[in-house]
Amino acid sequence: MLYFFHGSDRDKARIALNKAFEKATKEADVLRITDAHALADLSAALQGPGMFAPPAGGARVVVFDSVLGGANEEMRSKLLDALPMMGKSDEHFYVLEGALDAATRKQVEKYAEKSEKYDAPKKEKDNSIFALSNALQKGDRKALWVGLMRELAKGGAPEAVHGLLFWGAKQMLVRGDDKTRAEKLVASLAVLPHEARRRGEDLEYALERFVLTKSLV
Repeated sequence: MLYFFHGSDRDKARIALNKAFEKATKEADVLRITDAHALADLSAALQGPGMFAPPAGGARVVVFDSVLGGANEEMRSKLLDALPMMGKSDEHFYVLEGALDAATRKQVEKYAEKSEKYDAPKKEKDNSIFALSNALQKGDRKALWVGLMRELAKGGAPEAVHGLLFWGAKQMLVRGDDKTRAEKLVASLAVLPHEARRRGEDLEYALERFVLTKSLV
């Protein structure tokens, strides 16, 4: 029998797998094969107990951990070819994987007695950096300063922050929002990196100086 546990939250998938085979086969001897093993180890595990035989009277459980998602293509192909056999076997085979491509996932699910997927929750898209552009366009110095400090504290690249501010200023020109102000902002931001290099100043500090000293309105 074949049991399949997978998903981007590998830790949850692993915990679920461990609980499943501990409950189903309490007295089993567990053999784990990972992508760090040799192809010969995987082949031996698929051929039957043999050298991996459990104590007399004991059952054998085989866990293939990260073989399909690993870099060893030979092991991956060997395991995929063995899926029909594992699905029909009286022994218990478990496959543990992270996120897999759809084709591989469906191939395993075709022969699995049970398939459980554990995906990590998707992170909400962080749009906070775009608030910088909005603050610039509105001339809100306080919001622009707070946003700049937040992005730099998060490890945001000064070059990326400057690029976004420059883009925001150019968008004002495209829309025709306060053309004179927009032109001044575009001009100031265009020369900002060059001025910083001339002064021997980090772009991060040049951005801070821009926010604190330049006219935004």
